[in-house]
Amino acid sequence: MNRNKIFSKITVLTTFLLLGLVSCNDEEFIDIKPLGITTVGEQGGFESQVFGLYGQMRTEDGVTNWVRYWFQSIRSDDAAKGSSSTDQATMGNVMDAFNYSASEGIPTANWNGHYKLIFACNDVIAQVDESGATDAGTLTNKAEAMAIRAFAYFDLRRDYGEVPLVLNRVVVPSDGIKAKSTIAQVDEQIISDLTYAAEHLPMAWPSYPGRATKGFANTLLAKLYLYQGNWTNALAKSQEVISSGQYSLLPSYSKIFTQDGNNSSESVFEIQFLRTGGINYSSNYWESQGVRGSGTWDLGWGFNVPTSNLLSAYEPNDPRYNATILTSGQNDGFGNTLPGSPPLDQMYWNKKAFTDPAERASYGENKNHWSGIKLIRYADVLLIAAEAANETGNSSLALSYLNMVRARARGGNNSVLPDVTTSDQASIRTAIKHERRIEFALEGERFYDLVRWGDASSVLGGLGYQPKNALYPIPQTAIDQSGGILIQNPNY
Repeated sequence: MNRNKIFSKITVLTTFLLLGLVSCNDEEFIDIKPLGITTVGEQGGFESQVFGLYGQMRTEDGVTNWVRYWFQSIRSDDAAKGSSSTDQATMGNVMDAFNYSASEGIPTANWNGHYKLIFACNDVIAQVDESGATDAGTLTNKAEAMAIRAFAYFDLRRDYGEVPLVLNRVVVPSDGIKAKSTIAQVDEQIISDLTYAAEHLPMAWPSYPGRATKGFANTLLAKLYLYQGNWTNALAKSQEVISSGQYSLLPSYSKIFTQDGNNSSESVFEIQFLRTGGINYSSNYWESQGVRGSGTWDLGWGFNVPTSNLLSAYEPNDPRYNATILTSGQNDGFGNTLPGSPPLDQMYWNKKAFTDPAERASYGENKNHWSGIKLIRYADVLLIAAEAANETGNSSLALSYLNMVRARARGGNNSVLPDVTTSDQASIRTAIKHERRIEFALEGERFYDLVRWGDASSVLGGLGYQPKNALYPIPQTAIDQSGGILIQNPNY
């Protein structure tokens, strides 16, 4: 499959003019309830621009399309490139074997996509400030833009470390050329944006699923504090989300990634996908992870597949195994048997990208364009709280949050996944690490967790990982067009 257009190597500094462009599908998308429609006086005057930001999040390179999991999943020991041996073979070598390159299309797209989203957020924030409007609706719209900007910078911080903080409007390309800020400075900006957002965002949007909420802002704050090792603040912010009463774990883990799991009580922040009237309001995120086969089994491109290392990490009879791992030649959980391998190129597939065959029939297509992307789940809030509580010495509180996640996973079958009962801090830490790996398998947490825990070298070293690989090289095109203002990351 030729996807050169997806990887066109245009840098963020020369594509800023595209920020104001919205596809015809996006224009229609923001007019569809319950995904968002504005009536006069209902919200702030900048709501249409904010809706455009959510449209960008749904399709922008690296933010939620297939570029995202190349960075966030395939680099870990949980996932491999997948697909066929020849499809994206070069990029598979780059990510699976840590042969990072500053010149490949996917890394360039990741950088550009995040900055295009940041520039669009800056436009909204600047327009609000210039308007002088102080009504609640307008301040909420500004808070949404700030929360989305913080999300983009959080991704960049994890991938590249020191990155340019561009907070101004980019009207001409030179407006976007900045030197790198320190990680501390980037963190300070993220905290500032999210603090404002938490103060001005609502607890929920009953008629507008997918919009940023106070819980989203506080969860992202908690997560940033976790990455900083600021355990006290990570615990406080995660507990604020827990005590809000807005979220709960779905009773069945296997339902999270089905259509029934869209915008559920577990979803803290979710990108909205929709197929209606024969039109897809989506990206290639799920399609590119579907089973790569033929005929009725032509479900996608087949990327981001589980490794044997991940398979062996599950405790016996953990129900999350069958909800995460789809095996060639075996039952799909809906009464159908997959072809074997061969003819399928892979033995194992990501079941979180799989769909009910009845849904495929009803939509008249095989590839998944209707499941939302669960960027932040309530289980993450609980495990952030568990980790932070344990690191502050509160083992009983840590166990209570940890065991909530395990209890949901076992689904009432008390013969599997017993509660963790040890009071030893190191043993609880090990249990939390295991739980995060299994709970979020193939969702993009594992690589970053290994790096922040200091475990990446010992776990990934055999795959080619070196300490410098904790950060990705900045795209060479961005460095070149900055005239040397941007400096490459160390040892690249």
